[in-house]
Amino acid sequence: MKQENAVFDQVLKASTEDFIKDWVAEISASGNSLGSSTATIQSDARELLAALQVAVAADADLSRLDDAPWARTRAVLTALSQSRAAQGASAGDTNQFVMAFKRPLFVGLQKVLAADPKAAFDAAWVASRLVDRLAQFTATTYQRMREEVINRQQQELLELSTPVVKLWEGVLAVPMIGTLDSSRTQLVMETLLTRIVETGSELAIIDITGVPTVDTLVAQHLLKTVTAIRLMGADCIISGIRPQIAQTIVHLGIDLQGIVTKASLADALQLAMKKAGYTIKRAEA
Repeated sequence: MKQENAVFDQVLKASTEDFIKDWVAEISASGNSLGSSTATIQSDARELLAALQVAVAADADLSRLDDAPWARTRAVLTALSQSRAAQGASAGDTNQFVMAFKRPLFVGLQKVLAADPKAAFDAAWVASRLVDRLAQFTATTYQRMREEVINRQQQELLELSTPVVKLWEGVLAVPMIGTLDSSRTQLVMETLLTRIVETGSELAIIDITGVPTVDTLVAQHLLKTVTAIRLMGADCIISGIRPQIAQTIVHLGIDLQGIVTKASLADALQLAMKKAGYTIKRAEA
């Protein structure tokens, strides 16, 4: 085992529980609980310390975290970052968990190398760079995990905000709420076409009452959706054409000829029922 690894191995294995206690105390001293209980922090610290002990004992290069002996350490830090990201902890809070490892490590090195100041300084420098690399890996991993959480939540919100509702036998409706962009249009199109096939519906209503503005791009998205619906052998009605939207469409010169439009979802449903051959009348008192 290399000399520096032997020193680190001695420090990390000298008194595990005291090391964990000092580590958690440093986290508490920073005024940061990481949004977790003390028991959870101790468990995470103990798991990371065990992974570091394995890497150091395997004579791992202390300047390269991408080497094979560090695999377990990387896995522990990845799991930690993923857990913290899911809990909503910030990158700084997560990074602080690793940075707090410096103090107990420095204290341990000072005790072991008290008789050799130069060796103590050199070991402290190696230790500082090692912890910095661990913190950098944690921050990078946290950012990636956080982005994955955000992307998954955005996808879930898209799916929730574009439901396909069966209004009547053979009649589907898609109430649109919010901005209509390319990705959302694609999701609406795929969901709606799938439901048309599943239900055998011949008429689909796209309600844009909840769409704040309609510009050329939004209109193009709507036209693409209508075209796809027609290719499936179904017809389409666009409802929710408010006066402001009607004026905007006219000013932009958008051609909606051949597409049936209605002011409200109720009007669109009434027309759909009529096309389906149903007659609705008020029951006599």
